[in-house]
Amino acid sequence: MKKRTLSAMTLVMAMTGCATVSDQPAKVEAPQPRVQQAAAQQAQAAPALKTFKRKIAIGRFSNETRYGRTFVTDSSLDPLGKQASDILAARLVESKQFMVFERPDLTKIAAEQGLNKDGKMIGVDTLILGSITEFGRGTTGKAGFLSSTKVQTAHAKVELRLVDVKTGYVFFSAQGSGDASTESGEIAGFGSRADYDGTLNDKAISAAISDVIGAMMTKLNERQWRTDILKVDGSTVFITGGPRQGIQPGATLRVYKPGESVQSGQTGFQIALPATPVATLRVLSSFGDNETNEGSVAQVTSGTLAAKSAATYYVAE
Repeated sequence: MKKRTLSAMTLVMAMTGCATVSDQPAKVEAPQPRVQQAAAQQAQAAPALKTFKRKIAIGRFSNETRYGRTFVTDSSLDPLGKQASDILAARLVESKQFMVFERPDLTKIAAEQGLNKDGKMIGVDTLILGSITEFGRGTTGKAGFLSSTKVQTAHAKVELRLVDVKTGYVFFSAQGSGDASTESGEIAGFGSRADYDGTLNDKAISAAISDVIGAMMTKLNERQWRTDILKVDGSTVFITGGPRQGIQPGATLRVYKPGESVQSGQTGFQIALPATPVATLRVLSSFGDNETNEGSVAQVTSGTLAAKSAATYYVAE
């Protein structure tokens, strides 16, 4: 019996010895610091994205509910609609993807420009029309022998439409809703007693706009990136846009001649025929200090550009 046990142990030891694991290879650090390695990986994973900053304006944001309405029919005196318009404008500016222009306060801006005598209004590509279609508040609570709770809630729903200012065509419509609440309570006379919380109105409207603004921004950004030519000087070309639009030195761009615009007998809209590539550009440098005066200097690497026809061309990837 002992001989069998020793034989089994010898066999197990022999098998264990055969199944040896080789040593793990030693880790060798790259000559560059880890910070530089991470920066290089990030640069390769996230190439510069060209973003076309569209010119947009909020034309109207009205309150279509009975909440907060007065006998005055002037929409500019509607606090709830004005509040929603201001929140939407602030969100669009914070996104840094659009050039936002004022329209509800247009008369005030025009009057101020008349005093300065140097005003020049800029037209926009898209007009945003919106309305608050639902808004309400409620209060619920429970009261016991020694305790009580109070919950205040606010609900809002907004509708947004995007309008092409050239044709008046509504090319996008969406709605969003949001809720906000606050709770207070007390036990045996201790705790908090909440009065009317007016900030719930702001929070509910802000939540409703957050619910819809993502889809709206996605629709606005569906348009292909393109820019225009400012001037052609021999083989040097000046174009609109720079680093803030993702145009970096060394980037390669192409110049196109727009196709003929033909009116469709079916829809009545003007339809542009396919564009023709005429030249290729390589970006050399940029100039300007903000999104309104930023541009780039490029050089023609192939094809030809006539200075007199430069205004009719456009630049794209």
